[in-house]
Amino acid sequence: MEKRYSQMTAIELRNEIASLNEKAKKAEQMGMISEFAVYERKRVMAEAYLLDPDDFMSGQTYNIKGEGGSFFVKFINGVFAWGYRNESEEEEALPISLLE
Repeated sequence: MEKRYSQMTAIELRNEIASLNEKAKKAEQMGMISEFAVYERKRVMAEAYLLDPDDFMSGQTYNIKGEGGSFFVKFINGVFAWGYRNESEEEEALPISLLE
């Protein structure tokens, strides 16, 4: 049984990220877009556990990596920032690794 990201050490997380990057690259080369997307999402989640949630502030707006949009953080819960994308009315959660 695999460990959860929350139970992994920083070294284990970095190894997992490297493995996911390699799997994503292979999936992309083989044209397996859905599989590529799954590995990318897993990588983003693993990266979130390497970050300190205290570095992100409620009430602040951050850019979203790779999308060019913005995200207003209402509150942080674990490795997720809850708030509003591009001043939308719909509340959602993003892994903190997507915020810059």
